[in-house]
Amino acid sequence: MHERIAIIAITETGIALARSLKSLLVADGFAGCGLFSSRVAEGVEPIESVPAFVRHSFGSFDAFLFIGSLGICVRSIAPVLQGKLRDPAVINCDESGRFVQSVLSGHAGGANALAGRVARLLGAQAVLSTSSDVQGLWPLDILGREEGWGVEFASPVAGESMTTAMAAFVNHEPTTLLLDVRDSLTDELERTAPPFVTIAYRYEEVDFSTCSLLLAVTPRIIEASVQTVFYRPKVLCVGVGSERGIDPERFVSSISEQFASNGFSMRSIRSVGSVDFKLNEEAFIAFAEACGTTLTGFTPEQLESVGPVPNPSDVVFRKTGVHSVSEASAALLSGENRWLIEKQKISLDGIPEGEPRHYTFAVSLLRGAERRGRIAIVGAGPGDPELVTVKGKRYLEQADLILYAGSLVPEKLTHYAKPGALVRSSASLSLEEQFALMERFYRQGKFVVRLHTGDPSIYGAIQEQMAFFDAEGFEYEIVPGVSSFQAAAAVLQSQFTVPEKVQTIILTRGSGRTPVPDKERLSELARARATMCIYLSAEWSDQVQSELLEHYAPDTPVAVCYRLTWDDQQVWRGRLDGLASLVRESGKTRTVLLVVGEAIGARGGRSKLYDPSFTHGFREGHGA
Repeated sequence: MHERIAIIAITETGIALARSLKSLLVADGFAGCGLFSSRVAEGVEPIESVPAFVRHSFGSFDAFLFIGSLGICVRSIAPVLQGKLRDPAVINCDESGRFVQSVLSGHAGGANALAGRVARLLGAQAVLSTSSDVQGLWPLDILGREEGWGVEFASPVAGESMTTAMAAFVNHEPTTLLLDVRDSLTDELERTAPPFVTIAYRYEEVDFSTCSLLLAVTPRIIEASVQTVFYRPKVLCVGVGSERGIDPERFVSSISEQFASNGFSMRSIRSVGSVDFKLNEEAFIAFAEACGTTLTGFTPEQLESVGPVPNPSDVVFRKTGVHSVSEASAALLSGENRWLIEKQKISLDGIPEGEPRHYTFAVSLLRGAERRGRIAIVGAGPGDPELVTVKGKRYLEQADLILYAGSLVPEKLTHYAKPGALVRSSASLSLEEQFALMERFYRQGKFVVRLHTGDPSIYGAIQEQMAFFDAEGFEYEIVPGVSSFQAAAAVLQSQFTVPEKVQTIILTRGSGRTPVPDKERLSELARARATMCIYLSAEWSDQVQSELLEHYAPDTPVAVCYRLTWDDQQVWRGRLDGLASLVRESGKTRTVLLVVGEAIGARGGRSKLYDPSFTHGFREGHGA
């Protein structure tokens, strides 16, 4: 957000801190930092005086970072202030680097965020005074900015504004949050809604008699009897077609009117597309630019691959080789063969017959934005409940159904379930019974979490579930988890890749009741002498040992790891030629991971990454 930052140091001590801070900011991605002072010093751009510099350059920087007295900062910026929507961010840091205060344009200019970033770099205390930040409330004026949401205000009462809406919010007046669509931010808003906010998912659910403020996250144009902040998420995908050479200005005006008459806001348009030979159509380019996006082109083959559309055209097919342009383009852009607005045929007013005046458009909702059932296959981690990912924990807190893998998943993880959620072990359920349960919740528009041990993509038995979801057209996602091989590295206090010695990790299993392909037999994989993590194979440890010894040295370190990171975790270490004996000594055959390789416990070797003589994209090497 801040591409040009002016760091202004007042004193010699401040210059020393400013040099250090500039280096930290540049390393943190703020490349456009300049250091200015009225004092002469190395690496400092000289200025006549701080007030004069601020007066002449206030509009040239995204942010000003004063290091020194807050009074100097305030007196320097006071004469040039223009308004909260136009002023750059201004923050002030004392010369000892203890406090970083947001002074001006905390939300719109991003001063609050920048103050927090600088404070973290310095190990300082960020000082924020805006009411929403002090109370931990949403900043209504910039909510959704990072996600590209547009913000609009409307009220039936004269004199009300965004300022009055924010005042109502920070004063805890009854507020309704309308979540018409879904994305990652709406999920967060659901989770973090303060007590005075009521959540609705459809316009019909909003009770205007009980709220004084409406926050509406929707692409739709709606009427409200209270002051309303509209948030326009980028979720609409528009396909367009036309006669060649249609007038750009009239086209943009006409399609804008069509959007409004169909009850949708153009500020929610995410993408615009058409057939590829229309990519130079000036009207389409102008429309895409008006929507803040670029025009996307699709080949006729891509458009035909969409399949049946509601309004195919044989006339268009004879001319272009495709049955649909606008509907097919909208479907490809959105990832959904569904349409909010099916193909509309429009003629521009005031254009004589025979000149280009006809166009079509169609609109689809971005895949995943519709509020309907969804499924997340979540990795629970190896055993310790605290090793679930942040996203996994959040999904467990939101889920309406948690179906977890019995004794393989720590039951404590299900304690994150919200009141009223159904928590069920899959241990006693057949696959068909699991499908029936998940399908019931999904078709009710609810959120299902299928909780698997470790990382679900590694020996997680999720392929048949995904096949069922695909066949039924269910939306689902996979949330990775910490796998037991990663837990093994942590428990063994080992780096499984050792510079110039071992650079490969093999995750595999032996050939037990379920055969493995010949090319993946342990004796073949052992040729690499990599760090090998062997799952589901302790029962056949004699065979495992025999095959590995064909290529690994007998004294290669091994570890037998039982229930890694669980409360009853146990680990036995030894040599490869004693692996089978170790397994027999442990008495364990289930939930055991076998680890083999010289990386276990290794401490030799040094990475090039932090070698002082090694140059890379973020640091110049020095010395030999």
